[in-house]
Amino acid sequence: MASSIATKTATDTTVGMGQAVAGRTPQRMKSVLGSCVGLALYHPRHKAGALAHIVLPDSDGRAGLPGKFADTAIPYMLEILREMGVASAGLTAKFAGGANMFGGPGPLQIGDANVEAVIEGLKSAGIRVSGKDIGGTAGRRVTFDCSSGEMLIESIGKAALTL
Repeated sequence: MASSIATKTATDTTVGMGQAVAGRTPQRMKSVLGSCVGLALYHPRHKAGALAHIVLPDSDGRAGLPGKFADTAIPYMLEILREMGVASAGLTAKFAGGANMFGGPGPLQIGDANVEAVIEGLKSAGIRVSGKDIGGTAGRRVTFDCSSGEMLIESIGKAALTL
């Protein structure tokens, strides 16, 4: 399994496509998104969280990194947080991405499906959404901070947003 738990000495970790990483304060996790969704789970009392770079909505039984699909990423994130002693009770979620990178409707627009799958997965897991920045046609760079639970979202042509 491609488990990754960030250490206290690390400051920044890049989360690539299909990866999911967990950490504690002062850890920051970063990812660059287009139609993918960056999903952060955070527990304020533990100052711990996880970030997944979700590429596709459903695994349909296909193999891949645990963070690649929305239906496998959320259970995996809960598992790696649980390994750190962080229970799912008290977790909140923030997510960004799901852009329609090709500018219009059609079969190549996976962003909407990714967002819908993340919303359904969080609902099934009983995790409250505390912030989101989704859709549009531009990619985003996200930075998730385990110290505060904040997600900084930067996108070309828009002011930076903090959730």
